Amino acid sequence: MIRKNTAPAAPETEQNKEETPMKIVILGAEARYRRYLPDLPFARAQEPVYLDKDSTEEQILAAAPDAEALFVDAITPVSGALMERMPRLRLIHSEGVAFDRIDLAAARARGIDVCNNKGCNAAAVAEQTVLLMLMLLRHALEGDRMVRQGRQMEMKERSMVEGITELGACRVGLVGFGDIAKATAARLAAFGCEICYYTPHRRAPEEEARWGVTYLPLEELAERCDIVSLHCAVTDQTRNMVDEAFLARMKPTAYLINTGRGDLVDNLALRRALEEGRVAGAGLDTLAPEPVPADHPLVDLPPELRDRVVLSPHLGGITEGAFRRSHLHMWRNAERVAAGEKPDNIVN
Repeated sequence: MIRKNTAPAAPETEQNKEETPMKIVILGAEARYRRYLPDLPFARAQEPVYLDKDSTEEQILAAAPDAEALFVDAITPVSGALMERMPRLRLIHSEGVAFDRIDLAAARARGIDVCNNKGCNAAAVAEQTVLLMLMLLRHALEGDRMVRQGRQMEMKERSMVEGITELGACRVGLVGFGDIAKATAARLAAFGCEICYYTPHRRAPEEEARWGVTYLPLEELAERCDIVSLHCAVTDQTRNMVDEAFLARMKPTAYLINTGRGDLVDNLALRRALEEGRVAGAGLDTLAPEPVPADHPLVDLPPELRDRVVLSPHLGGITEGAFRRSHLHMWRNAERVAAGEKPDNIVN
């Protein structure tokens, strides 16, 4: 709903010019934004326009063509055509870390800053990453099912013969080494893991020593690691990076973890690798496309594969703490833009 101020307009001065609310459109659940509204005078003074995250461009334009800022869900597309029709737009802010569905080139051409919440959910996603690793190594899905079926001892006896691998015995490869990968490395170190990483540009020796990680080229990381965990952004270079060739390099006993973006993985290639026993399993917090259809090739699996794939509904980064940090950062950035300053974490 758009709220209108019916009070007589006061003569414009420098003071009330600063106090004029910024026109902000929020493409997301109003209840969530109200719950995590930070205790900032600027944030409390605003009267944003709330729209569903799946609103069409025409609906956005009908509600607020004069918007100065857009707060958007991390998977909400923002096209150059929409920007062209919003001449006052100065800021587009992802509620999460991802920004791959925002037309960065169009925003840059129009002088619109695109920002994300880099680092705000690092601890939360790192926890989810380790959870998926442990669930796969401990056969958590099968174990839960067997106990419920009254077959506890059957699985226990079999596991003692087949063996259970401890996380600390694994060499873990992190693809990407940003905030989330570093937070994951810190947690894996407590388990005693050997931790490797890959980025296009190797980090300085001091940074490697600080996090206890060893650099490996991507192909070697895929070949040598017991667990491969994805922590990189989606770009033209990384889209479908986990393809037939990548999976062919992995050990048949290795696991793939994806708490990054679903677009990093070729869905059909991973399914074939699972069917043919070329990888042991996968823990996936995110899949492409999103929302995930029930007939997705990594969801609609044959019975013999279901215990080898652990799925979660892209909730790795949506803890209460992560939301509070993210929303505080978004409102502070809007305040900076309103004051004529540059925001933090500009990605374009």
